[in-house]
Amino acid sequence: MSGLIGAMATGSDRLAGAGLVAFSAVLFTYYTVWVICLPFIDDDHVINSYFLPREYAVLLPLVAALTLLLFMGIFVTFVMWKSQSPKKSH
Repeated sequence: MSGLIGAMATGSDRLAGAGLVAFSAVLFTYYTVWVICLPFIDDDHVINSYFLPREYAVLLPLVAALTLLLFMGIFVTFVMWKSQSPKKSH
C-alpha cells in the first residue's frame, strides 16, 4: 500500500482529468443529440443550425479512429525500434 502513496494525483492532474471528463461529456451529449434526436426534428427548425450535416456524423468518427490508429502504429513502431539492442559485430 505504501507504493501507492507516491502515485496519487496532484491538483493539476485532477484539474486536467476533470476537464477531460467535462469535454467528453459535452462531446457525447452533442453527438447523441445530433445522431439520435435530430433526425426526428424538422429540417427547417432553428436547432439544425447548431449541428453539422448528417454525413459528418459518420465521417468525423471514422477520421478520428483512423488518426488514432495511425498514431498508435507510429508509437508502437518507435518503441520497438528504440528497444532493439544494437547488433554486435564479430
